[in-house]
Amino acid sequence: MLCRGGYFMYFWKMFSTSDIFEISSKKEFEKLTLKVFRFQYDNNFVYQQFCNYLKKDKTNVKSIEDIPFLPIQFFKSHEIISTTAPIKTTFTSSGTTSMSTSRHLVTDLSFYEESYRLAFKQFYGNIEDYVVLALLPSYLEREGSSLIYMVDDLIQLSNNVESGFYLNNYDELIEKLIRLDNEGQNVILIGVTYALLDLVEKQKINLKNTIIMETGGMKGRRKEIIREELHKILCDGFSVPVIHSEYGMTELLSQAYSLGNGIFECPTWMKILIRDPEDALTLLPDGKTGGVNVIDLANINSCSFIATQDLGKIIGNNSFEILGRFDNSDIRGCNLMVV
Repeated sequence: MLCRGGYFMYFWKMFSTSDIFEISSKKEFEKLTLKVFRFQYDNNFVYQQFCNYLKKDKTNVKSIEDIPFLPIQFFKSHEIISTTAPIKTTFTSSGTTSMSTSRHLVTDLSFYEESYRLAFKQFYGNIEDYVVLALLPSYLEREGSSLIYMVDDLIQLSNNVESGFYLNNYDELIEKLIRLDNEGQNVILIGVTYALLDLVEKQKINLKNTIIMETGGMKGRRKEIIREELHKILCDGFSVPVIHSEYGMTELLSQAYSLGNGIFECPTWMKILIRDPEDALTLLPDGKTGGVNVIDLANINSCSFIATQDLGKIIGNNSFEILGRFDNSDIRGCNLMVV
């Protein structure tokens, strides 16, 4: 067998980044997904051990439904990596000093950059058509945020002097939102949930040309509320018909987007499956609520098969809803082993 580094080089002789980001059919996705599984099984020690524990390997994984999904908690306790290439950056999740945080070791930032740039274009068009405003105080206040990395790059790509970050200077942001909207400028305001609520509590705004995109998260600043209630408050506060949402996380390199009503869609290199909450190895049909499994082919150098702690359901045509999180962080049937 080739060594890890040798196999990695051989793998990329067979596949290029265009194979991931230019998938055009379900058949192409499934074929590439199985090849990525075999590559990561051979090159990711932690993932291989996890698969072996479940008695799953390259010989008996014949379909997407057979692929084991690594519990997302492993990113807190292990180095999840599928290459010997040097680490270029480490993305970390948010948390208090008493909490362990996830660490996503990234060896090639071009995969991340191409993933979010192409996904944004797929759902929103040319980034230069927008002013990008960001209200992400809890992310700006720490290092290692993959969301800040993405939004900062989108701000730069917008090539507009009006684009930028805001911390706690709500009055300045409100003035800019009103001015740009009145000028007919297309604006995207990307904000963490609690900060968007703080903003509309400070002043109700009447916007006609602005997209409000919430990234989720009260970050311990406010009581969690259901999506329908949250979006109603924000729709009323900004006078917009719908609230857009972004679904992503530290452990992934791709994002799904909702253009309203909490219905998310994935880019072509990302897919959601739903697992039985009582049996992590059993997948549920469309319309049934369970644990969210994510296939993220952009995560080629880490792990592309992640079992999250989110609850959701697929509603058809690769669309899905996020309905909440498991109450217990030790998800039944998911924490099957410690490597």
